Amino acid sequence: MRTDDLRQNVTVYGSLFPEPVQIIVATPMGNSVKLIGKGLRSNRVYEPILSSEQIDQLQASPAQEPFDGDAAKFRLGIEAMRLGLAYEYDPYFALSIARVDPLPHQLEAVYDYFIKLPRIRFLLADDPGAGKTIMAGLLIKELKIRGLVKRTLIVTPANLSFQWQRELKDKFRESFEVVRSDVLRANYGMNPWQEKNQVITSVSWVSRIEDAKESLLRSHWDLIIVDEAHKMSAYSADKKTLAYQLGESLSQMTDHFLLMTATPHKGDPENFCLFLSLLDKDVYGNVKSLEKAMEEHEAPFYLRRLKEALVTFPDPDTGLVKALFTERKVRTTPFQISDRELDLYDQLTQYVEDQSIKAAREDSARARAVGFTMAMLQRRFASSIYAVRRTLERMKEKREKILEDPAKFRQEQINRRLPEDFDDLPDDEQQEILEELESTVASYDPNDLRVEISELDRLIRDAKVLERAEAEVKIRRLKTLLVDEGIFSDQSMKLLIFTEHKDTLDFLAGDGRDGRPLGKLREWGLSVTQIHGGMKIGDRDTPGTRIYAEREFRESCQVLVATEAAGEGINLQFCWLMINYDIPWNPIRLEQRMGRIHRYGQEKDCLIFNFVTTNTREGRVLGKLFERIEEIEKALDPKRTGKVFNVLGEVFPGNQLEKMLRDMYARNQMTEDLIKQRIIEQVDVDHFRSITNSTLEGLAKRELNLSAIVGKSAEARERRLVPEVIEGFFLEAAPITGLAVNEQGKGQHT
Repeated sequence: MRTDDLRQNVTVYGSLFPEPVQIIVATPMGNSVKLIGKGLRSNRVYEPILSSEQIDQLQASPAQEPFDGDAAKFRLGIEAMRLGLAYEYDPYFALSIARVDPLPHQLEAVYDYFIKLPRIRFLLADDPGAGKTIMAGLLIKELKIRGLVKRTLIVTPANLSFQWQRELKDKFRESFEVVRSDVLRANYGMNPWQEKNQVITSVSWVSRIEDAKESLLRSHWDLIIVDEAHKMSAYSADKKTLAYQLGESLSQMTDHFLLMTATPHKGDPENFCLFLSLLDKDVYGNVKSLEKAMEEHEAPFYLRRLKEALVTFPDPDTGLVKALFTERKVRTTPFQISDRELDLYDQLTQYVEDQSIKAAREDSARARAVGFTMAMLQRRFASSIYAVRRTLERMKEKREKILEDPAKFRQEQINRRLPEDFDDLPDDEQQEILEELESTVASYDPNDLRVEISELDRLIRDAKVLERAEAEVKIRRLKTLLVDEGIFSDQSMKLLIFTEHKDTLDFLAGDGRDGRPLGKLREWGLSVTQIHGGMKIGDRDTPGTRIYAEREFRESCQVLVATEAAGEGINLQFCWLMINYDIPWNPIRLEQRMGRIHRYGQEKDCLIFNFVTTNTREGRVLGKLFERIEEIEKALDPKRTGKVFNVLGEVFPGNQLEKMLRDMYARNQMTEDLIKQRIIEQVDVDHFRSITNSTLEGLAKRELNLSAIVGKSAEARERRLVPEVIEGFFLEAAPITGLAVNEQGKGQHT
């Protein structure tokens, strides 16, 4: 190239520049030229002084296009651009690149509501089981395709993190990392929130741990999705919870903000408006906007579909649609423990009350931890004699160690406390905390410790006598029920048994190795697998992991015995029979358990048995709770869709029952009769009706515009990019870009 050719608006390129540069000014400087130009890709300004030798190395774009480029590359470039705009042509484009077969209501939410908003600030409040992870996954895909989203944060309860991670990976090929304390520690000196683009974390952990919250608030996200968003509700504008304050901060850190919950309100419009103000304080911050929406039966910020609106696509032959959910029959299985068991129960209760009363004398975190541990003992007794005996043995061993050096242990346990979000933690973390709490004592006085060790020793001996005599009524009641339901005669039947405690799981399903007993179910000749919090998540091909156990239950084993770990992202809709061998004192856990089998894909009505003893205080309290729920279901949910359990946590908070029982043990102005009276007052038909039929439910949809969704689905199928087109493009483009392509087999497109 010659010096005279360097003129304004000429575009030059060569090894001297990383991109084509358009000349703005060319000023001669002796034998050199000072060039001022603009990069055509980056808009960066270049100001080099070029010698004649360097000018010789440059090439200039011709004044007129010569049209002598590589036609094949040009065609591939245009094709790449066309494929990148496929979403403009296919109304349901994400379906072509996801492993899902979505339902009508899921398509409606994503394509008729979310995507149409220029800035997504939305509350999705469908009934449980609607498939919120599917809707979230489709939204993420569509926004990423459009180049609107790169960084996504999903905030969930801790025990649902794995379910989100697994479903997004399996169904949408989207890899998310769960950020918890271990990740923060491993990335010391860095901000993992800013380093990672797709993250799942726990609402309670972030709002409670200052370091986690502080580092999160220094990041920015394109899309934030909050599951179980009602946990971010505030009591009032003056009394905001830590979780609500976190919600306010998250709202300011993102353009697109999606809240998901099945229980968005408690029948209180003002409380609901405060919750909606997380989306937009100006638009949704007062009751008037809500009243206007209810008046017009339309809310651009809110979507709620009731279970009766959730249906399948019409059958292609008959044109009929099916309800998404089968019926759910929940039955209480009452039994009375024997006189010998009752003697042990009375002795254990006396010990629990003595320790609880001692602990209640001081108002400290350690004292509350003792109260919790004592209540846990009563739950272990209700679970199995084996479980309570193993717990008593561990407690005795720990107290013997404390007796060796009480002062040392006292210092260690000063700050020992139960986390406020204990009920929301994954099963493995709960078990770890419970093991630590077993060493918490009401008194460090050596004499008191010796007396307590002696009491524990006596209780252990009595429990062993009962075990040797095989006098436990509950396990005999289980066998009778299995005979009545035909488990032994029909090996194709599947049975899911939930227990609260790993020790009881061993008692029922243990393999007889490494100190574990041979489980009763195995003794009875049943094929059994298990899931508990101590197992890694794993995969389908790794024995000893949760997902392998799920596969084993589906393909070969008749019975799955599980702790709450199976309530965390394990889908078992191929099983319709379930037994709650232990009843959690947090009733919300029951809904999570039942949701493992009563979900989309379940073809049979679900039958669920709740084991409740009728001659212990705790059993009678739980019996009263189930009695009230059954009455309410008859009045409000005759089809047994589960909507009463859906709002039970709003009417009767999860930890309230346990707190009342702990107060009863400590004789803190609480008795069995008072607890039952509270249940009668709170778990009331009118109270439930006020929520399920509140004016806010006027915004809920009871039917879909199915014909429009079916029409768009047909249009999408016609316009969809077929896999062969994508395959052809990659096979042609790969050699040019240096990619190596491996053939997977004829007709396979993954």
